[in-house]
Amino acid sequence: MRAVVLREAGSRLSVTDHPDPVPTGDQELIEVTGCGVCHSDLHVVAGDYPVDFPVVLGHEVVGTHAELGPVMVYACWGCRRSDCPQCMSGQEMICPNSREAGLLSDGGYAERMVVPDRSYLAPLGDLDPIQAAPLACGGLTAYRAVGQTLETLRRPGTPRALVIGAGGLGQFAIQFLRELSDAEVTVLDTSATKREQAQALGAHAAVGPDEVDGNFDAIVDFVGAQATLETLGSHVARQGIGVVVGLFGGRIPFGLGAIANEARLTTSIWGTRGQLTELIDYAAKHPLSNPIETMPLDQVQQAHDRLASGAASGRIVLTV
Repeated sequence: MRAVVLREAGSRLSVTDHPDPVPTGDQELIEVTGCGVCHSDLHVVAGDYPVDFPVVLGHEVVGTHAELGPVMVYACWGCRRSDCPQCMSGQEMICPNSREAGLLSDGGYAERMVVPDRSYLAPLGDLDPIQAAPLACGGLTAYRAVGQTLETLRRPGTPRALVIGAGGLGQFAIQFLRELSDAEVTVLDTSATKREQAQALGAHAAVGPDEVDGNFDAIVDFVGAQATLETLGSHVARQGIGVVVGLFGGRIPFGLGAIANEARLTTSIWGTRGQLTELIDYAAKHPLSNPIETMPLDQVQQAHDRLASGAASGRIVLTV
């Protein structure tokens, strides 16, 4: 079959011939329809994560199952051992012995793919598979991160939320915040174009780095760079919450007096299988407006370059 196989960190990407996956035991096979391109894929190629080489990239996978029809893959494959508290509580995405697709197991930049068992396939119903593909990671990650803020945002008063980064994940988060809370939503991004997109998606305000004003009950940082974390630390309100999702390596001091009194800082990782099912149901009832750009699988390197340069206006989906 045709697949994109990463053989070492830093390699240029191209489509090559690769053996067809053969399911064994409880494994299930799908014919891949498309796979979203995620910033995490860029980090995998760059060597920022431990990787089992060679590996087929891709974790935002949609395809067709012989019996279930159109499906989305839940790509966080935990160890599922009875002595793993994360797996036993359904938190496979933070299992210390997980085998994520596209990182430690073969993913969806390919014509076919196997998953550990049928429970990792979520039927898509009437959702368009290509439009839905970014929900598998980008949408799910934003959904979980926003979910961590909702208790804070539902307190009495007029809550304020700040979304840092108006790329693919931030665009999902704007819509979730508007639908699931009464917060006044401000978006911070360096790109004027993305600020315009943010307001078109429902943000009450969109500002540049030097224009952030006041404190916010909830801040979700989809960048995670030094400057954005410093913004989070400086603008989170008392008893507010700051959620860090981005992977760009920022660090800030934490301690009594370092941030607002009783503010909480946390990270947020991907999402659970249950949350993916919730999100697919949510998307069926509340159509999401994130721009999707499709590119054929053999343009994988161009797709990665577009995402890395910031040229992508939303999410890129590779079609197979």
